[in-house]
Amino acid sequence: MHHVELLIGGARRAAANGATFDRLNPVNGEVASRAPASSVADAIAAVDAAAAAFPAWAAVSPGERRARLLKAADLMDARAGDFIRIGVAETGGTAGWYGFNVMLAANMLREAAALTTQISGEVIPSNVPGSLAMGVRQPAGVVLGIAPWNAPVILGTRALATPLACGNTVVLKASEACPGVHALIGEVLVEAGLGEGIVNVVTNAPADAPEIVAALIRDPRVRRVNFTGSTRVGRIVARLAAESLKPALLELGGKAPLLVLDDADLEAARDGAVFGAFMNQGQICMSTERLVVDSRVADEFVAMVAAKAATLKAGDPAANDTPLGALFSPEAAAHCRELIDDAVSKGARIACGGQIDGTIMQPTVIDGVTRQMRLYSEESFGNLVSVIRVDGEDQAVEVANDTEYGLSAAVFSRDVSRAWRVAARIQSGICHINGPTVHDEAQMPFGGVKDSGYGRFGGKAGIAEFTELRWITIQNEPRHYPF
Repeated sequence: MHHVELLIGGARRAAANGATFDRLNPVNGEVASRAPASSVADAIAAVDAAAAAFPAWAAVSPGERRARLLKAADLMDARAGDFIRIGVAETGGTAGWYGFNVMLAANMLREAAALTTQISGEVIPSNVPGSLAMGVRQPAGVVLGIAPWNAPVILGTRALATPLACGNTVVLKASEACPGVHALIGEVLVEAGLGEGIVNVVTNAPADAPEIVAALIRDPRVRRVNFTGSTRVGRIVARLAAESLKPALLELGGKAPLLVLDDADLEAARDGAVFGAFMNQGQICMSTERLVVDSRVADEFVAMVAAKAATLKAGDPAANDTPLGALFSPEAAAHCRELIDDAVSKGARIACGGQIDGTIMQPTVIDGVTRQMRLYSEESFGNLVSVIRVDGEDQAVEVANDTEYGLSAAVFSRDVSRAWRVAARIQSGICHINGPTVHDEAQMPFGGVKDSGYGRFGGKAGIAEFTELRWITIQNEPRHYPF
């Protein structure tokens, strides 16, 4: 069992009332980690620390902020073994998945470090004689990051990397499902010498999350909120932020379509589809949930996908002998079971898989999915992908857009110009041509449309999310006034 502590003002400590909660291993039910069950008072103490640290951190030079973030990136790489050990037990992901998490998260810190000298403004021509007018970007203040469990090192780091580079201080509200992983991110940043109170990490019992999130968002010293998670909770975060008149960056659910046109390279499409559907057991916001396939190639393509998916095996990630691990919880497995049974009862066919043992679910492909089935529209977030057969690219685009979500998408065609035209018609924040729906790089503008949220993480796009744009003028000569 891993023991977790809060990080507030540079000090690691227990909750003020001594309360704790346990995160259970989703495979064997044993206690994976025991963490402080923070009260609202603990959460506000974290804001106190961040607010107190803000003026000094905002004044640190870009070069010094860059140096500390680069050191944190190196330390994160060095702690990969700890992240893997804790993460495998807490969420059921594989060692390989957590190794990838650490690699990308460390690169996010490096990318953020590179941004410290890219926070630029502009000189704007003024109609007033002798007036020098400028648009200047400055740190916003305390940033609240709320991160999920499914890619916890990546998304926990993403919640704070660019805010820190911009000169903000951060309170990270850890996921109840991976308190150990998220607390370790804070430890790495403190070890890198960022300074007391610049990064604070709060853990809480699941039942206390609504009260603590509301208190953090409503605190007037919190000037920006970023949240990655479900659309249902995202709506709550958005409402709370709106009530407090503060911006929120939301990256929410997805139902990513992968379109296979009649002229696609089927082997390339197969490989992209299988990777996108089953990486991390399909528990990624960008996971390929829908294979939208032209009927002229559907029989061949479905057979190819089913054959490749059948070679993948899911198992206990602690054994480290299968490419896929466990689902996040028994409830997640039950949800997938319901979606499969509903689809089959309404005429769909299991092309491969369908076996679920506890939280271990084998890769499953369901062919013949129609709009009447829950699987057509509900996010499965598991080792489960549906095949929807269409006639031509117009119907393919119609089906791709027939969803409340709009995060990631993909189009496969040997004619790149054709694929580009199709991609331009898809309602999504991200679209890949002849590549999988699951693709993330630290420097890219990442985010969705519709019920997948708004705002963009990554690269220069993130600077606009975590700074205030101010208009500042200098009057260099006497100014004329009418009275």
